[in-house]
Amino acid sequence: MKRLLSALFTALITITSFAQMPTGGAPAGAKMPEGKLFGKIVDEQGKPVEFASVVLLKTTFDNATKQSKDVLVKAQSSELNGDFNFSEVPVMAKLKLKISSVGYKTLELPVTFAMPKMEGMTPPKAGQQPDPAMIAKMMAAFDKDLGNIKIESDTKVLDAVTVTAQKALLEMDIDKKTFNVEKNIVTAGGTGVDVMRNIPSLQVDIDGNVKLRNAAPTIFIDGRPTTLSLDQIPADAIEKVEVITNPSAKYDASGSMAGILNIILKKNKKSGYNGMLNIGADRFGGSNAMGSISVRQKKWNVTLMGMNMRMRNNTEGNSERTSSIGGINSNVMQDIESKTKGMMTFGRLGVDYNISNRTTLSVGTVIAGGKFRPSEDILITNTTSGKTTVSNRLSESERSFKPRGLQLGLKHNFPTSGEELSMDFNYFGGKNAMNGVYTTNYYNASNQITGTQIQRNIGNGENQFMTFQTDYTKPFKNGMNLETGIRAQINNLQNINDNSLKAVGSDVYKNITSASANYDSKNSVYAAYASVSGKVSTMFSYKVGLRAESSSYEGKLLNTGQNFSNSYPISLFPSVFISKNLSKTDQLQLSVTRRVNRPNFFQLIPFIDYSDSLNITRGNANLVPEFTTSGEISYSKSQGTGTFLASAYYKHTNNLITRYLNQEINPISGKLDLINTYINANSSINYGAEFTYSNKVQKWWDLTANINFYNSKINTDNIDNAVATSALWTVFGKLNNNFNLPKKWVIQLSGDYQGKTNMPVTQNQGFGPPMSQAQSSSQGYIKPFYGVDFAVKKTFLKNDLASLTLSVNDIFRTRGNTQVSYGEGFSQTYYRLTNPQMVKLNLSIRFGKMDMSMFKKNNNTNSMEGMQMQ
Repeated sequence: MKRLLSALFTALITITSFAQMPTGGAPAGAKMPEGKLFGKIVDEQGKPVEFASVVLLKTTFDNATKQSKDVLVKAQSSELNGDFNFSEVPVMAKLKLKISSVGYKTLELPVTFAMPKMEGMTPPKAGQQPDPAMIAKMMAAFDKDLGNIKIESDTKVLDAVTVTAQKALLEMDIDKKTFNVEKNIVTAGGTGVDVMRNIPSLQVDIDGNVKLRNAAPTIFIDGRPTTLSLDQIPADAIEKVEVITNPSAKYDASGSMAGILNIILKKNKKSGYNGMLNIGADRFGGSNAMGSISVRQKKWNVTLMGMNMRMRNNTEGNSERTSSIGGINSNVMQDIESKTKGMMTFGRLGVDYNISNRTTLSVGTVIAGGKFRPSEDILITNTTSGKTTVSNRLSESERSFKPRGLQLGLKHNFPTSGEELSMDFNYFGGKNAMNGVYTTNYYNASNQITGTQIQRNIGNGENQFMTFQTDYTKPFKNGMNLETGIRAQINNLQNINDNSLKAVGSDVYKNITSASANYDSKNSVYAAYASVSGKVSTMFSYKVGLRAESSSYEGKLLNTGQNFSNSYPISLFPSVFISKNLSKTDQLQLSVTRRVNRPNFFQLIPFIDYSDSLNITRGNANLVPEFTTSGEISYSKSQGTGTFLASAYYKHTNNLITRYLNQEINPISGKLDLINTYINANSSINYGAEFTYSNKVQKWWDLTANINFYNSKINTDNIDNAVATSALWTVFGKLNNNFNLPKKWVIQLSGDYQGKTNMPVTQNQGFGPPMSQAQSSSQGYIKPFYGVDFAVKKTFLKNDLASLTLSVNDIFRTRGNTQVSYGEGFSQTYYRLTNPQMVKLNLSIRFGKMDMSMFKKNNNTNSMEGMQMQ
């Protein structure tokens, strides 16, 4: 037996010879075998103790003092369910575990790895490799489960403790990047759109649309899809944002090819109660007020948040379009001035209840509402066949929305560390309404009104978005993890949109039935997935998954009674993630995924939308799904407080769904007109390289920089008379600096630059308000622009309970957006600038009380969460 164990240890040492260790009997450059150590910290009632300090020590002999001493090997805090996990543990060392937590007695216990039984196994001969089964059995013995470790309560009353800590701005995982945004002062008093402007990798256009590598990502809240838009989520409610450029098999295969932005909302982690109040205003007359309170004690955790925001947006712009339609040449110039006044409210209630020490029930509700009153003044100069006419289009409209959300979740942790089952039901829905009047006055050469046309647009709608999902995770002793789940998603849409027109010289309104978009649709997606992850060694990890999806939709045009339906068969979507630890500070990652984007009801119905006579749209019933294959390789390096990330990526899409402006007969006017529709382009290719660097350069200076070089090309060879779009290299970059100055002053200076780029792909978009739609991504480009933002924050009062923040966005009025588009018989330039030099002032006050009596109770389930955290 000794000979067998000795032979196996020699083989293991040889196999894992990567680094020199001062162990004295191992070959030069050898690394002794390592194991895995894990367990769960519980109190005297068997309830988990979270945030307990778990320290692994190794006893060694000090030659200088001739005495034994303890040397730190690893340390961590227990998770919310009490779990802790150490990897790369030296199995041959003399180890002990030291566990401490506020309100509990310190516990020390020895740790030893038991050698496996090798009966019936023959040791290898000299020069012969050992049996793999022997090595596997030996390695399995190096995974040690300490089970539930019970610690006793300490009845001593503790003084209040203040802990100052700051999360890393950037955190890396095998399939996502996480950006912590709590400390971003530029976004104070803003919305989710403002948060996205300050996250590396993300671009935000003039309309607040977010782009990830020049395409629109899917928005999640707390890991689930939502109907809320980013401007309906207050910035102060967001804790962090997960950027998932290549979603794994766990996520929907359908949706945006750009990936997923998962917004994590703030939750309470402190015993007792705490909360905050925010109030602010901007120079255009906008204001914001937000309050939140959280109570956590015993089995309950309740969070309530409410926000009210009054918005005042100002946009200036102009456009020029030259066209030749049916042999008639024309030039249309527009000077545009628009304002939007609006009020928005947002409320969220979240309740977590610990049914048992391993089972938690969560309930969350979201209630929001808003009303926006956009107005627009467009001066139009039209020169056709040498004759010039002038008109003035005045738009007055009101849009309201009332979204509602409900989230139900049940999570159960099994005794085996890492094994868990979760079940979720999510509902997001709501109602919306719209009432618009568009008045066009026509002038003669003497600037007198010669006629007036008035168009009315009245509509309302309702949507329901329901998701059922179950996920199960099972770890195995060999380090492998199995994750599997099923999902059903059902989306119902209803819309009534009636148009009427009072023509020049008429005194009555006439309904335009053919321009009224009244429809009812249902879309369903059913999916199942399984993925396997684990580590082949301490240096190599993987995650491989497969997802199966099928979907169907049904739709009906209420005006005509036409029915539309389609069903898509089961498709398979594999995903592969591989990570290699080159060293303790260097990591290499590779991912390959396949995804699908199916045309939605809006894009499919062959209906002319004439609600905006300046932006006529039509669906295309011949659209087919697009499929995208994405690959990405990343290298990350951590050194001191700095993190560097470099990524190269490639996306190829077949049958890309994109907008397309084309000359067609307008069935309403009977004349040849320019109509926005959707097409399947032959293909598209997008590839590039991205670099992100985050570091605490000095104690007083935090820096985050991001730069992205990419090339995009859309192939429209399959479209008759299409104007070819050249592939275009471009650059996008962001720089963010935080300066922590004496006397609790903080300054933030940030900026971004977007080079000349092809227009982004507009996936899954329906009909929108006038002039808000981006032009076709296959028919133009955006000119370069940049912007600079500045903010200063002063913290005051005892324990830094209050802060005052002054911020200025787009200091130099340079974030204007110029789109240039062209196609058969037309070319157009369109410029807009929204809210330049926006100045905002925001006051924030925190409050809270720590329930110290909890530390004297035997049913305490928390160790450090009662401390005040800054």
